[in-house]
Amino acid sequence: MIERYTRPEMGRIWSQENKLDKWLEVEIAVCQAWADQGVVPREAMEKIRHARYDIQRMAEYEREMHHDLLAFLRSVADSLGEESRYVHHGLTSYDVEDTALGLLLKQSAELLERDVAELIAVLQERALEQKDTLMMGRTHGIHAEPITFGLKLAIWLDEMRRHARRLASAKAEVSVGKISGAVGSHATVPPALEETVCGRLGLDVAPVSTQIVQRDRHAHFIATLAIIAASLEKFATEIRHLQRTEVAEVAEPFAAGQTGSSAMPHKRNPEKCERISGLARLFRGYATAALENVALWHERDLTDSAPERIILPDACILLDYVLDLFTFIMRGLDVFPERMRENIDSTYGVIFSQRVLLALVDKGLKRQDAYKLAQRSAMRAWKERSPYLDALYEDAEVLEHISREELAALFDYGYFVRYVGESFSRLGLA
Repeated sequence: MIERYTRPEMGRIWSQENKLDKWLEVEIAVCQAWADQGVVPREAMEKIRHARYDIQRMAEYEREMHHDLLAFLRSVADSLGEESRYVHHGLTSYDVEDTALGLLLKQSAELLERDVAELIAVLQERALEQKDTLMMGRTHGIHAEPITFGLKLAIWLDEMRRHARRLASAKAEVSVGKISGAVGSHATVPPALEETVCGRLGLDVAPVSTQIVQRDRHAHFIATLAIIAASLEKFATEIRHLQRTEVAEVAEPFAAGQTGSSAMPHKRNPEKCERISGLARLFRGYATAALENVALWHERDLTDSAPERIILPDACILLDYVLDLFTFIMRGLDVFPERMRENIDSTYGVIFSQRVLLALVDKGLKRQDAYKLAQRSAMRAWKERSPYLDALYEDAEVLEHISREELAALFDYGYFVRYVGESFSRLGLA
């Protein structure tokens, strides 16, 4: 099912070929910067620009050398000859690997930004469409007071807009390179060369570094992805609840010929939203691993390397998938306004209890006394499954303070949603 939704671009970004292409791009950019300083001869640079690697030969070398970047350099050297002595001049492995990683993460973040923008557009469209669709607002899973379904979606829209800003910040944090040598001291590569290389690659320069770019940047990035996934889980969980048989107010898309159960043909399950809820759990693990990667020994150790080879591509690929899947759900989400109204009416009008409370307070009662009166009739309506308004009419103590006509006027659903338009205006929505 993942192939159904995931754009192939993200898979290509994290392919072995793209990673090695980025390594080669960094190596050539460094050679060009050295050539600008006269260290690499012009004739050698012409050949270096056309350097290549061979994945199969690289794999053979790695089995012998147990070092992927040295195996890569050996394969590149095969395509060059004498000119290979200028490649990797003054560098350490992570000058290449971390700078290339900055390129990969920047590419991934740009694709995720596109995903987020697409979901924002769909949420905005559906929020406007459902702006005035009355539904029950719930707290603790219990009927509270009416809202509109559009307001619920506007809240999701606002949340995703915040995520767009967070993602832009996280992208900036990881879109950096470092060409500073074995311990970050620039002993073998001057800062000016680092600035030239990163500028040509479209990356910012890590102002200072050790052998690596500091991993708080990557922890920020992965944590941002985890927060986005947490919101998607929140949205999916809401849809799952609203699709329950007892509620039945919305339903995720259900295609012709789709089945929900091998045993029960009637089933229409919220399986896509359940999938999102399950996959969101993985992001918390990625974030934990990324946080653990921040604390390394001295100028570097390798404890971050192995988990990063899993968590960075996995988190980017998986969020691309989950964003695309949820956008698909929201585009095709079925909404049932009639059922929403049935559910509102199912609680006998007790949702107007706060209006009754405030009206009694306005009549001069102490809040505690007014609360008891409003609650007494509400509890009777619940117990007897009868209209709350009738229970109020039959309470002589209530009628001592407020007339039947005044009570009836309080039972107006429009009261609860009269400021929804203003909330939409705050979001810049018509």
